[in-house]
Amino acid sequence: MHYAAFLQLQGKLCVVVGGGAVATRKVRNLLTSGASITVVSPEIGPQLQNWIADGRVRHLTRKYQTTDVDGAALVFAATNDRAVNERIANDAEERGIWCNVADDATACDFIVPAVYEQAGIQLAISTSGRSPALAKQLRDALAKDLEDGGRRFYAALEQLSARGGTAQ
Repeated sequence: MHYAAFLQLQGKLCVVVGGGAVATRKVRNLLTSGASITVVSPEIGPQLQNWIADGRVRHLTRKYQTTDVDGAALVFAATNDRAVNERIANDAEERGIWCNVADDATACDFIVPAVYEQAGIQLAISTSGRSPALAKQLRDALAKDLEDGGRRFYAALEQLSARGGTAQ
């Protein structure tokens, strides 16, 4: 089981190694936190190109180098090469930097939950890395319910209370 926390990343360096769809999702979420983001990849997708052009993301147009993680608060290994991701995780560990490895939940120092945000409320759901797809499905179902006034959610709480359970 993981320890749940919300991190203050405003202005802190976060390094994302990779330029594809997974890296793009990581960067999208980091942008909302106000992190200072560096992407390391010889090739990047169109959305990353837009954020780089807008000056929201710094880009190192090359393959990963060990020193790329120096000074980072968090590192994301999101390449399509397991050996490179492992090397990134090892480099981060040697420096005492937390690393998320996209293709290996067991190698992660932290995992990223499925998050729903509305009106200043953040709801995070995790399956401890076992099934990110299920976490996203649960997030989407709860989001739909909450956008509909939360009737199903509150009905479930009432049923639980009626059976003598607690909803804490």
